[in-house]
Amino acid sequence: MKKILLSSAVALAIIAPAMAAVMKLDNAKSNVSIVFKQMNVPVDAKFKKFTANIDYDAAKPEASKATVDIDVTSFDLGDAEYNKEVLKKEWFNAAQFSKASFVSTSMKAGAAGKLDVVGKLSIKGKTLDVSFPLSVKKEGNNQVFDGSLPIKRLAFNIGEGEWKDTGMVADEVQIKFHVVTTP
Repeated sequence: MKKILLSSAVALAIIAPAMAAVMKLDNAKSNVSIVFKQMNVPVDAKFKKFTANIDYDAAKPEASKATVDIDVTSFDLGDAEYNKEVLKKEWFNAAQFSKASFVSTSMKAGAAGKLDVVGKLSIKGKTLDVSFPLSVKKEGNNQVFDGSLPIKRLAFNIGEGEWKDTGMVADEVQIKFHVVTTP
């Protein structure tokens, strides 16, 4: 009996660290950006600061979870004046809502080897249900998650007052992300 207990304890000591391995965000290789149209011209912008906590199990994707928090004040359009403008109340209202977040509620195997992800997206105090396909691939010891989430900016009150007019800035926005995690 002692041998069985000792063997079980040794096996658990070997397996437990592997089971408890948490994936860490590789900030240098990861990015979150958006694409929108202003006067029908595509504009790319990025968020310089964000965190992602991903608990991914390739064998059981339905048991996987993800949380992403984005520092709205790190939004970068490539021009200091534009950056300052979009942080104002009419746009992101960063003084009151400095963070946007996504929390997954389900993940399951989807078409073409992708995952179908469902979750809650919160921007500017408004939370909506969203879904999108997510590709996952292994690169060495890293996991790489790529996706694109289409949203309507007005659904989150981004662009209030005169900026509700979609003739200048389109309502459609693509949130794109490339997240690399390490063990």
